[in-house]
Amino acid sequence: MAATATFEYQVRDRAGKLVKGKIDAESPAAVATKLTSMGYAPVSIEQAGTGLNREINIPGFGEKVKLADLAVMCRQFATMINSGLTLLRALTILEEQTQNKALAKVVGEVRADVEVGSSLSASLAKHEDVFPPLMINMIKAGELGGFLDSTLLQIAANFEAEVKLRQKVKSAMTYPVVVLVMAILALTAMLLFIVPVFEGLFTSLGGELPLPTRILVALSSLLKLLSPVILVALVVGGIMWRKYKRHPKVRDVVDPMKLKMPVFGSLFQKIALSRFSRNLGSMIAAGVPILQALDIVGDTSGNVVIARAVADVKESVRTGESLARPLTQHDVFPPMVVQMMAVGEDTGSLDTMLAKISEFYDQEVEATTEALTSLIEPIMIAVVGGLIGAMLIALYMPIFKVFELVK
Repeated sequence: MAATATFEYQVRDRAGKLVKGKIDAESPAAVATKLTSMGYAPVSIEQAGTGLNREINIPGFGEKVKLADLAVMCRQFATMINSGLTLLRALTILEEQTQNKALAKVVGEVRADVEVGSSLSASLAKHEDVFPPLMINMIKAGELGGFLDSTLLQIAANFEAEVKLRQKVKSAMTYPVVVLVMAILALTAMLLFIVPVFEGLFTSLGGELPLPTRILVALSSLLKLLSPVILVALVVGGIMWRKYKRHPKVRDVVDPMKLKMPVFGSLFQKIALSRFSRNLGSMIAAGVPILQALDIVGDTSGNVVIARAVADVKESVRTGESLARPLTQHDVFPPMVVQMMAVGEDTGSLDTMLAKISEFYDQEVEATTEALTSLIEPIMIAVVGGLIGAMLIALYMPIFKVFELVK
């Protein structure tokens, strides 16, 4: 079989409108044949990624597709489908107006697959690194049920809620993190550059230094000795963490620790419960089969403890038992969540109950982050001020003896 290449084309549709796109084929002639069979009149066909048009992609530095980009795309997509535009026409418009270049490129590839007869969900499934499994399965259910536009609106609302949740947590944690980093940099600079100057001054004058000053000088010498090792360890540790943070063995250790942290454990639990209930409710409302939905929502919660509980629930449902009963055996699910889910099962409104649970925990996350911010700010100021103040006192203690040494 001949090797395929990507070709960029311009064609006229039946209404005479100019349409641009990309398609994979063995040759320009094959592209022209394929476009003609779809009712288009080819204007130009060129191989993509050649000459000055070639894109240079450096691994790790390319533009990424964010959840907010997917939320905007789904809402625009739903509006166009609801307005009566064909699927191909809607995908073409999305490709042209999407600002994120990486997403626009993927949408173009999806449109090319749809053009040759593939379903939308199957085309999206080829790009699992861009489109989450939750989105793919909900769109598949929407296609089968004939309500794709409402499903896309549900996906957009789900993603927007997740983005809002992340922004709340991020904005609450920004101030403490910035203060902590600045404090570490200030303390490191004092130990590396200021303390040695005082050490030379005190040595030239003679006499024994006070104990706090000696400790500070020892810390300065140790940091000067180990600073290259610490710097390399931080860089290597950061790279290794980015590479392996999603590895099952790492998550098995880190995720339970998150929930047991003294101050932040409750926050992490509420975030995970909010994601679980919102994603499961959205998938059930979209018509995704319950076992298939449970396969997906465990990982989307962001915590392996929730994922294990969901696996137990899936086995319970598979044998014909209730959805809520197995959750009582997992402490991560509060009694209120279990009871509301049980009521939802009994009344046939599980998706509505899950939406209410998600709403409740979104509000709880907002309240908790605000409380943590107001608590952490004075603590951080006190700790940083105390450390820098202690260092200054240790540095200036020998100065009080300078006059005695001069005499």
